[in-house]
Amino acid sequence: MKAESRFFAVGEKLNVKEKLLDMLTDKHLDAYAQVMIWALDTARGRRLRAGNLVLLQSDPAAAALAEKIYTLLLRRSLQPVVRWNPTVSMEHDFYALGEDKQLTFHPPGTKELLGALHGAIHLRAPESLTHLRDVRPERISMATLARKPLRDILDAREHRGLFGWTLAMLPTEQMALAANMDLEAYSRQIVKACYLDSDDAVKNWREVFAAISRIKRWLNGLNPKALHVVSENMDLEVSIGEQRKWVGLSGHNIPSFEVFLSPDWRGVRGVYFADQPSYRNGNLVSGVRLEFSDGRVSSAQAEQGEAFLRSQVSMDQGAAQVGEFSLTDKRFSRIDAFMANTLFDENYGGASGNCHLALGSSYVESFSGRMADLDKRRKRSLGFNESALHWDLVNTRPKVVTARLRSGKSRVIYENGEFCC
Repeated sequence: MKAESRFFAVGEKLNVKEKLLDMLTDKHLDAYAQVMIWALDTARGRRLRAGNLVLLQSDPAAAALAEKIYTLLLRRSLQPVVRWNPTVSMEHDFYALGEDKQLTFHPPGTKELLGALHGAIHLRAPESLTHLRDVRPERISMATLARKPLRDILDAREHRGLFGWTLAMLPTEQMALAANMDLEAYSRQIVKACYLDSDDAVKNWREVFAAISRIKRWLNGLNPKALHVVSENMDLEVSIGEQRKWVGLSGHNIPSFEVFLSPDWRGVRGVYFADQPSYRNGNLVSGVRLEFSDGRVSSAQAEQGEAFLRSQVSMDQGAAQVGEFSLTDKRFSRIDAFMANTLFDENYGGASGNCHLALGSSYVESFSGRMADLDKRRKRSLGFNESALHWDLVNTRPKVVTARLRSGKSRVIYENGEFCC
């Protein structure tokens, strides 16, 4: 039986475009498309110019939004390159049936295309979250590791200011089911979170951008040496490291309310607890408890999905090390429900905001020096982590985050779900 048929009975599969339009109106989609173009320009740091190449990569169920964005790209005199992600059935069979050479294969011209791109817009609308649950994790890891050189091409272009990317998600039945909501309620969360119910969604995002920029300037002015994070089941020390800065709402993700940095992984110690469940590669993992010693995971436990958790932590040398620490202020995020999708869950506002910690690769955007000086040797010496993995694990419980300043003083920077500035 094909993977897809486990989720849609014969004759019951809906026209996903019509279903989406029932949940998100044409006005919502127009606003979403305009926000995504704003986000891409923002991620690049400057406006796209006529003739620039933009990859528009979409899940099939996101076609209605992809069409809106495609029209806007054409009207900007840009060169859109459209790529459709595989269906649920195709993705399952790729990992389950593909030979090693197929899992690691890159089509001719891929490197050349990535090396010429000026922007990319990724649209996700997962029609299943569990279709890969019977696939051995090491097969997915093999394909992930093989794609890292492709990601490195785009990272290099982004560091030179030649490329930017953004990402968004649309509602599907399976996403709503995983989040224990009906599709209408799930869609309302997306509309609310992305300000699509506003008369001018782009204006709203510009205002949030300005507010978060003020918080980043305040945090960078404090220049903390370390953070101490205390919550129920969690007591974690995070060493910031040298030449770091806080970043956030760069345009890379819509929605995005987090403020984050990539710490010196060597100075992370203590216990981190993720109370929010996480879907990854078809596996549901919940109640994650990670203990760090000398910067590496020394113990990885989970109430559900522990074997998978451990397989991810052992993916490569850097997978057991921290690549990101993030805080979200509940005053900006209107997300107040578990969405079963990291893009939304890492930006959860709710009653107490959230923090999240990512195992795996770091973000070099957090480097405060000249990007041209950050070669591989320099990255290693500063404690920026490298890995094919990047997995965000979220804690939504009330917490206090205290910054230990380089002056020797301490200051609470986050409490009751808000920054204390």
